Amino acid sequence: MSEAHFALACRQIAFTRDYTHSLLVDVHEGQWFEQPHGAPTHLAWQIGHLAMSQYMLTLFRVRGQQPEDDLLISKQFKRLFAKGTVPGPKQTYPVITEILDVFQRVHDQVMQELPKIDLASLQESVVMPYAVYNTRLGSLLFCSAHEMLHAGQIGLIRRLLGGHPIR
Repeated sequence: MSEAHFALACRQIAFTRDYTHSLLVDVHEGQWFEQPHGAPTHLAWQIGHLAMSQYMLTLFRVRGQQPEDDLLISKQFKRLFAKGTVPGPKQTYPVITEILDVFQRVHDQVMQELPKIDLASLQESVVMPYAVYNTRLGSLLFCSAHEMLHAGQIGLIRRLLGGHPIR
């Protein structure tokens, strides 16, 4: 593992979040829970899932759960958007502003903590499940790939809702 790999992971996490934000900028709040014909998901679930997964792939897997994390992202929020859950009706979820707040709060915490990581610790193993590599660095690298996969779904949903392509 090199410092260059870690720097790349950090840049990819930041870039991908900026791209995801660009897909949401002109989506009206009333569209967040719409599931266009043929779409098995909605924007609210996608963004909640990205908040939960970024927490799990970066903070939880790299430095472990901290007591203050419950203020960052609640256990209920993690349960609603965990891997394997399916999008439900609007009344199942927090309001859009809360979902977006958690989405941003987790990302801000990740970007604050990344520069403080002990690079040697990134070779330590993480427990199952993991994707690609079973190390902390692997988890960081997968974080941006996972978000980009969901950004593709978000882009498709926004197009099905009548949004224009992002240039």
